[in-house]
Amino acid sequence: MGQSKNARRAADNEAVATVKMLRTSGIKLNLVAAMIRNKPVDKALTDLTFSKKRIAGDVKKCLQSAIANAENNHGLDVDDLIVAEAWVGKNLTMKRGRPRARGRFGKILKPFSQLTIVVREVSEEQA
Repeated sequence: MGQSKNARRAADNEAVATVKMLRTSGIKLNLVAAMIRNKPVDKALTDLTFSKKRIAGDVKKCLQSAIANAENNHGLDVDDLIVAEAWVGKNLTMKRGRPRARGRFGKILKPFSQLTIVVREVSEEQA
């Protein structure tokens, strides 16, 4: 008796991984996400490993999770995977402040972001 199974949001040759609550702004995270879009996963992992951006380590973890999902949950071949999509979204923003001169209050915003990576299996003819 329970609830029926939900349909898959991704295609049969795709796998998805999402990371929420990354402590960086969306603009900075999107620079790193743009660096790996439409690349083979092994090239994308290499680029993230040697990137000087602080958030690149967390993006690498998300990409490795998407690769593991593709291999273990969906039975896709790791050697034929590319990073089909990588998009960034806003999450919450912590509001902090600092006292300023003449009784004023300086606002300090500490944004969080989320990242979604979709890997897709492509055959060698399509690549």
